[in-house]
Amino acid sequence: MTIRTRFAPSPTGMLHVGNIRTALHCWLWARKTGGAFWLRIDDTDAARSEERFVEGIRADLNWLGLVPDGEERQSARFALYEARFQQLRDAGRIYPAYETGQELDLKRKIAAGRGLPPIYDRAALALSDADRAALEADGVRPHWRFKLDHAAPIVWDDLIRGPQKLDPATMSDPVIRRADGSWLYMLPSAIDDMEMGITHVVRGEDHVSNTALQLQMFAAMGAAPPAFAHEALLVGTEGKLSKRLGSLGVAHFREIGIEPTAVRALLARIGTSLPVEPLAESAALIESFDFSVFGRAPARFDEAELAGLNAKIVHQLDFDTVVARLPGGMGAVEWDAVRPNLATVADAAEWWGVIEGPIAATRDSADSDFLAAAARAAATIPWDGDPWHALTAALKAETGRSGKTLFLPLRRALTGRDHGPDMKTLLPLIGQDRAISRLSS
Repeated sequence: MTIRTRFAPSPTGMLHVGNIRTALHCWLWARKTGGAFWLRIDDTDAARSEERFVEGIRADLNWLGLVPDGEERQSARFALYEARFQQLRDAGRIYPAYETGQELDLKRKIAAGRGLPPIYDRAALALSDADRAALEADGVRPHWRFKLDHAAPIVWDDLIRGPQKLDPATMSDPVIRRADGSWLYMLPSAIDDMEMGITHVVRGEDHVSNTALQLQMFAAMGAAPPAFAHEALLVGTEGKLSKRLGSLGVAHFREIGIEPTAVRALLARIGTSLPVEPLAESAALIESFDFSVFGRAPARFDEAELAGLNAKIVHQLDFDTVVARLPGGMGAVEWDAVRPNLATVADAAEWWGVIEGPIAATRDSADSDFLAAAARAAATIPWDGDPWHALTAALKAETGRSGKTLFLPLRRALTGRDHGPDMKTLLPLIGQDRAISRLSS
């Protein structure tokens, strides 16, 4: 069996971190098994779907390195849905219902008042042909429901949650088509998964009941269902579902300098028994991906953890990978010198400014004589080897200073910073003339 996964966003907005996690896991599973990863644009909601979001979804996946092997759009598949709809209707598995939204709300309230679950009572099935004709003559257009089979429990072995069993009698017959003829999610998705040969569906645990309903749809269409993996939902650092998670997406990550490899490294592992590691290459993530290591507890997404992971990945990036994003004139030697002190690639510009100058140096008046001596020493030491150790050795011998009183005034005068890259590697890049000028200022 050739593995085929799909990521099926609705183009009613941009991808957020939860969507990205699902897409990543679909991609990882396809890559691990030598299968295919498909993008399906679920754009049946014409009123809310926008082409700019379709383009944004493609761009986001490309930035993340999750390039699909193919793409389908539900808006191009309406004829297929119509044909399956008619087959299921002819088989008695789809029926028209005429209640308005207000009438359905009232039924739910009455059921709740009686201590009963808010399940649709199937009143539409009791209507005669004459009843339906009279309603339609009055201008009432039906919505359409899929008729669940109550004969046996719905069971499947979930790849994450294990054996699942739901009683269809405790569920409402799902609405699959609105009165205006537009489609809801349930049936088109099942049809597409069947027709596209999808073997594995990865989704959030909030879709468990939807899966139960769709399993009956697959059976009604005579199709073997895909395997399902229902992931625990993401939560924020406050320990609950956060609206902020719905606003965090690729645009935000790019704005704050997060590498796509850091996003992948974090989202591939949180919620699993595997450690989150700064893996800049995807091969290790692909090799270790396994639904059996996913836990049932909510997966905690922490932006601070992502930022720390990002810094560790930046420290691994070679010059050729980042050269297009570095300031003009900055070379491999400069990159290697400052890289261990960066949180993002963009931070390299700050240290390039320190190397090239001018800088806003900070100095204590008590260090004036010491820095004057440093300027004189800088003019006489050899600069073709290790000028930093030559300079500090000369100053230690001349002034008797050591430790912090020796090194900190020099770092401040030369870089304007209290901390930063190793001065042994940074001072040669600053160069003799600039160093003497800064020490003399």
